[in-house]
Amino acid sequence: MIGAHTLRASLKLGLPIHVVHGNNLGDTMAINKLMAKSAGNLIYHGMDAILELGGRRIFVTHYPHYGHGMACTGDYDLICCGHSHIAEVVTFKTVKGGHTTLINPGTVAGIHAPGIIAPYTWILGDLEHMQFEIHTLEQQIG
Repeated sequence: MIGAHTLRASLKLGLPIHVVHGNNLGDTMAINKLMAKSAGNLIYHGMDAILELGGRRIFVTHYPHYGHGMACTGDYDLICCGHSHIAEVVTFKTVKGGHTTLINPGTVAGIHAPGIIAPYTWILGDLEHMQFEIHTLEQQIG
């Protein structure tokens, strides 16, 4: 997440949203003001977050290399990361003998490297069964 403007449409859904910032920090004052007005639906964690949702321990960060390292610890059921703008669902073996799932939703904005248009993607997850599906949106031109 870069700034408050990227969250306004999502907040209209009335669902809780947990966010961390990416490599473009954006306007933290605007993010904090939006969070204060969100009736508790927006929680801005800063660089990374540790959450418990649906009985699962989840680590959230922007950078995949940081996410990969945290996945291998075995301390979390799920790692969520971004940065690459490439959607993926990967299972890592942990140093504790178990498995951790890492997901990267890609980019719902279709933004990738300069001059390259990436698919518009997002991930729907089932925490109870630890199943995740990558979804691609139709690109709208004009």
